[in-house]
Amino acid sequence: MRGNIAQLMQQAQKMQENMQRAQEELANIEVTGNAGGGMVSVTLSGRMECRKVRIDPSVVTDAEMTEDLVAAAINDAVNKVNAASQEKLGSAAAGMQLPPGFKMPF
Repeated sequence: MRGNIAQLMQQAQKMQENMQRAQEELANIEVTGNAGGGMVSVTLSGRMECRKVRIDPSVVTDAEMTEDLVAAAINDAVNKVNAASQEKLGSAAAGMQLPPGFKMPF
């Protein structure tokens, strides 16, 4: 029984290290969301910080359309960051063998 607990603790520590590494890698990525066929683009970091917004001048004549395209580009970028996050963090937790019936608190 003790061996299982020690092994589980080692696995948890390795998973924590992997998660930390994955979070650091995520912080360094940048993704670009687009809308309107590329007329509006928004670049976000892996921490959801806006790095750049590009709006084609031809779009600016219609304020409502510009607002919609900016919102759509942001949503596209957020979805891409979430997908990258799920991929990196999911792979960091892979291999963690939990005993049957054991549930993590989160």
